[in-house]
Amino acid sequence: MIKEFKGFIMRGNVIELAVGIVLGAAFTAIVTALVEHVITPIIAALTGNASVDFLTIQIGEAQIAYGLFLQAVIDFLLIALVLFLMIKFISRLSRKREEEQEVEVEAPTMENYLEEIRDLLAEQNTSSTDSNIDSE
Repeated sequence: MIKEFKGFIMRGNVIELAVGIVLGAAFTAIVTALVEHVITPIIAALTGNASVDFLTIQIGEAQIAYGLFLQAVIDFLLIALVLFLMIKFISRLSRKREEEQEVEVEAPTMENYLEEIRDLLAEQNTSSTDSNIDSE
């Protein structure tokens, strides 16, 4: 059973998943910091207030803090927008790198060599036929 557990832990998928989770957490910290410390202050400067979490409504004895819900939705939308823009930017950079790599000179394939040989043989046949016609 210990061997099976060790095999399970050391499988490539489990390791890759663990790395993905750790990187995802780090990336989440980056996006959250960008939203909280850059985007939200810009919104506050433009609108005068960056938070709606203080909004409440009183119904009888109960106080419903719908502002907290609205703030969570706004935070989600801001984080999703920033994440979308970052992924789009990263994708654009990776596409440029792929295009640069595609520009590299390709080595001739077997088909290219065979086509060249075929063309040379066709030329030789044409020129030998022409010389036979001229000599007659």
